[in-house]
Amino acid sequence: MLRIEPSLLQYPDWKGHLFLREEVAKFLSFYCKSPAPLKPENVVVLNGCASLFSALATVLCEAGDALLIPTPYYGAITQHVCLYGNVRLVSVYLDSEVTGQDTRPFQLTVEKLEMALQGANSEGVKVRGLILINPQNPLGDIYSPRELQEFLGFAKRHELHVIMDEVYMLSVFEDSIKYHSVLSLEGLPDPQRTHVMWATSKDFGMSGMRFGTLYTENQHVATAVASLCRYHSLSGLVQYQMAQLLQDYDWINHVYLPANHARLKAAHTYVSEELRVLGIPFLSRGAGFFIWIDLRKYLRKSTYEEEMLLWRRFLDNKVLLSFGKAFECKEPGWFRVIFSDKVHRLRLGMQRIRQVLEGKSQDAPPCQPQQLSD
Repeated sequence: MLRIEPSLLQYPDWKGHLFLREEVAKFLSFYCKSPAPLKPENVVVLNGCASLFSALATVLCEAGDALLIPTPYYGAITQHVCLYGNVRLVSVYLDSEVTGQDTRPFQLTVEKLEMALQGANSEGVKVRGLILINPQNPLGDIYSPRELQEFLGFAKRHELHVIMDEVYMLSVFEDSIKYHSVLSLEGLPDPQRTHVMWATSKDFGMSGMRFGTLYTENQHVATAVASLCRYHSLSGLVQYQMAQLLQDYDWINHVYLPANHARLKAAHTYVSEELRVLGIPFLSRGAGFFIWIDLRKYLRKSTYEEEMLLWRRFLDNKVLLSFGKAFECKEPGWFRVIFSDKVHRLRLGMQRIRQVLEGKSQDAPPCQPQQLSD
């Protein structure tokens, strides 16, 4: 991992060193269960998915264009796509209501996608693509192959690009849940407009390494994104280290992933049980690092101002939750709880949450929200 060669100290191909792109293609082929081996020429590596969102939005859209995204969603994407290209997001609003036996809270459907697209078109907004996060942040939802095909079919009908963010794909910790990458599908409806992103920030807990990758069969998109890598490339030393990590299947499969999944499951179980004792409804799908909790009954009125007051009471008691408005949730009172932490900190965090909800804390005046981490 600490090896230094002269070639690593030179400018690389802006797509990334070939040896790394070869390892990424093999890695994604294996863990995404692609029907055929993925190709290194379709891989671009950048310094994280934030850069990748910015680059893709700039490449796929003109200034003022928009991308559809189901809500609630990880709110920092709003800044990512706006940074270079002045691209906006059009929300596909989902709600918690369960309308039938085969439905679930905050369920995405093609009908809701169609409705959001029609609304944007009626306002004169040019929509160029659709962003899907799978597993979803903050819901933890995992899309089935049938759902993926339906969403991709919708995009093809309207000639929309699809940006698939699969950054939590190796963080599915419930054995009963099967994850399907979009790259596992037989025959993508529109492969030239389907672009998949992944990084080590979440699945390997290595956000400081700043490694992200794009897989796209569209060579025009790959070349255009690579042209922005002169501002977002990785050093040769980091590329070498990432290649060493990604090729160590024995350690990943038999040491790292089993241990990480066991720890995630144990932490998730503890927080879930504590929430049940408190009588707090919550959603959790067995993937990711978060639980989406329903604190609407603790709001005096169903407003974002009340949500912010509750968030501030948590903060004043030294526990930081993410409030629903930060995810563009249309129902005030939902919060995201991160459970991927040490047991002693989880106990302390749940103790402080209990104190706030049981009224054993002091109210605080409203304040502006701080920048939230992901």
